[in-house]
Amino acid sequence: MATKQRKIALMGFRSVGNHYDSSFQLSTGKSSLTIQFVEGQFVDSYDPTIENTFYKNIKVKGQEYSLKLVDTAGQDEYSIFPHEYAMDIHGYCLVYSINNLKSFEVVKVIYDKLLELTGKIQVPIILVGNKVDLHLERCVSSQDGKDLANYMHAQFVEVR
Repeated sequence: MATKQRKIALMGFRSVGNHYDSSFQLSTGKSSLTIQFVEGQFVDSYDPTIENTFYKNIKVKGQEYSLKLVDTAGQDEYSIFPHEYAMDIHGYCLVYSINNLKSFEVVKVIYDKLLELTGKIQVPIILVGNKVDLHLERCVSSQDGKDLANYMHAQFVEVR
């Protein structure tokens, strides 16, 4: 069986600033998730302001896949949705942080923009609620994540 090529875009909120250093970029953690998936290690310091591409070969149900993971620079509700994120993409991983309500709201906007560009063609989507280890700071309930995933016809998972 031949290896299938798949391109997946990881998208999420680009949040800026914290109370220590307003120039520091706080992300939803999609870059760290990507690196953890590809390299098997967790990194907590990564520049989320750049777009990066990662590659990984995996086997699912006996089928070999060569994945190209496009870790986008992050979006906000005012971002112009780049057309390259709608072309030749086989699936989307939309990431929000469970302790950041704004990131959850922006994921909804990203989804709506995605529908506008793709003409409502159903592309596989997984909605990821990240940072469940920060459960004491939770702003977005698991049920809200599940409800949004149902609306998007997406798979849903929460991760650390």
